[in-house]
Amino acid sequence: MADLDLAYTPALALAKLIRERKVSPVQVVENSLARIAEVNPKLNCFCFVYGEEALAKAREAETAVTNGGKLGPLHGVPIAIKDVTPTKGKRTTMGSYVRENWVPNFDAIVVERLLGAGAIMVGKTTTPEFAHSSFTKSKLWGVTRNPWNPERTPGGSSGGAGAAVASGCVPIAEGSDMGGSVRAPAASCGLVGLKPSFGRIPFEIYPSVFDQTCHFGPLARTVDDAALFLQVAQGPDERDINSISPGIDVPVPTSADIKGLKLAYSRDLGFFNVTPEVEANTRAAVDSLRTCGATVDEVNLVLTPEDDAVGNRYWAVYHAALHAEHLPKWRDKMTPWLVKRIEDALKMSAVDFKKIEFHRTNLWNRLRAILAKYDALLCPTLTRTAPGAEQNDSDFSGMDDQGLYRGFELTFPFNMVAQCPALSVPSGFAPDGLPTALQIVGRRFDDLMVLRIAAALAAVRPWTDRRPPI
Repeated sequence: MADLDLAYTPALALAKLIRERKVSPVQVVENSLARIAEVNPKLNCFCFVYGEEALAKAREAETAVTNGGKLGPLHGVPIAIKDVTPTKGKRTTMGSYVRENWVPNFDAIVVERLLGAGAIMVGKTTTPEFAHSSFTKSKLWGVTRNPWNPERTPGGSSGGAGAAVASGCVPIAEGSDMGGSVRAPAASCGLVGLKPSFGRIPFEIYPSVFDQTCHFGPLARTVDDAALFLQVAQGPDERDINSISPGIDVPVPTSADIKGLKLAYSRDLGFFNVTPEVEANTRAAVDSLRTCGATVDEVNLVLTPEDDAVGNRYWAVYHAALHAEHLPKWRDKMTPWLVKRIEDALKMSAVDFKKIEFHRTNLWNRLRAILAKYDALLCPTLTRTAPGAEQNDSDFSGMDDQGLYRGFELTFPFNMVAQCPALSVPSGFAPDGLPTALQIVGRRFDDLMVLRIAAALAAVRPWTDRRPPI
């Protein structure tokens, strides 16, 4: 049986305990594997577990500690990698029968950097097919469930990562975010999830490095662990022409001083149907930031359903470019909703696709008018607590009888202005026992600001003492 206190120890603290020889990397990895064995049959958050290899790496890490070797900032800390992100010599299925047996001959840059910092990969986490859903389920791997309530989804597309961290399998997991795929699982699972500024962490795993919506980011139980991930993974690399140079100095621990900041708050971005319990927790979080010395003004940021829809169309076209060639052979084994999205995208003209940039520009002009006056924008991450695990994206589309949008993620618009970092941080718990979350959107490339605001909230509204009942 896993030691839950050790299982829920943050990565930053684990690394310190390992350096000080108060805990062994072998003990930590053994405990991680024991916890995975306990919860994975119930949650389905890991599709691959590398027990023997992870223990061998842990023994090497222990030897380095004993011999006074050079130790990285994540030395001996178990982590998980999403099953979209290439890992050398290990199957990377992307949640699809199309890639069921693909074994990359390279590690993604983000994997290189995490492992180079001493982290030990214990497994790969489940994702919906090609990471194109807000619900983590696929024909290949089945349904992934939320540790706070297995009848609910952990979100998507990094839902396996979210469930793995929230259930204590690993203290930190890598995710990818193209429309909210780090922030939404973080919100659903009571975690911190960061979409860094575009290019902050190199993203080179797809055929085009000229895309402007794709991000790697952490799912973690603490703000400091998210900052530690960013510290390790960020910085330029010539394999990604859009990676930002130079890198930034990411302080860990994160400053929680927000005195004098001016923050904007939008309850619903102008068009989402936010449930009363989410709104109440969001307002409580906003009030807490005021007690920390920040000025917070409610603003009239008017976005529209079209601002959300253009992101979906953009991403559907990208999927069509990546995967349409597989439809003749694999259609029956692919997710029907994804197939329809690809087929619809194939009908879009190049001119109409280019016009998406016009809409993105208009969206940016509305947002920049807010960020010109304020240090960051605050809003809910999700409109509600996590939906049912068996539900589908199509269940959350269209307008309700109040003329408000039924979608549940307030995330996609901020992938359309990708240079702005966006972070999800827990804001409280709803009466159903599930977590809610605040989204913090920063000015272009100001990743440190969103971490700082999240750290301030964590200091006055702590959540890490609560664990899911699994």
